[in-house]
Amino acid sequence: MGACVKKLVAEFLGSFFLLVAVVGSGIMATNLTTDVALQLLINALATIATLHVVISLFVKSSGAHFNPVVTLGALYQKQISPKNSAKYLLAQLLGAIAGTLFANAIFDLPTFQSSHSERFNHGTFLAEVLATFGLILIVNLKGKDAAVLVPAWIGGAYFFTSSTSFANPSVTIAREFTNTFSGIAPSSVLPFIAAQLIGLVAAIAVLPYLAKEKK
Repeated sequence: MGACVKKLVAEFLGSFFLLVAVVGSGIMATNLTTDVALQLLINALATIATLHVVISLFVKSSGAHFNPVVTLGALYQKQISPKNSAKYLLAQLLGAIAGTLFANAIFDLPTFQSSHSERFNHGTFLAEVLATFGLILIVNLKGKDAAVLVPAWIGGAYFFTSSTSFANPSVTIAREFTNTFSGIAPSSVLPFIAAQLIGLVAAIAVLPYLAKEKK
């Protein structure tokens, strides 16, 4: 198997496992309790644990992006070619959608669904900018510690942002396909992605200053 294929398989599987965890734990949480705070905690803990595992498992294979904004940031910094970045984006999106559909199926729900959960408002838009901004800073300034710091940031942001920290366009698109705890309505998808891209641009803009400070 060629090196490029291995990277794409890693990106697909990492995205797949992440969405199975996010969507599946949301479904399980609502099956176990009606306490919304506890549901969110269950969802967050499953996401934190799975992020740590998949980053640790695949970081040497593909860099463990699992996120279009991470890949686009790497493209801007010329750490990945345009051709390979396009392949990464496709693998991430397909893996995320497949993970969502699989999570629906393993809980004996209709595999193909559309979410009715409207999430977009001014607050969640700003929250997604912040969540993505912080994520990109971590990936670029503390990449060697990503297996610990990325899950920590996303887990914390589940509770300190109003959006519960999607911070990932492929995750956002994929969660459109489940009308469960983790779902997002189609009308909220594009505003969330726009906010994530703004967060990426803002992080890229300040990174040179932080890198100089680091020296």
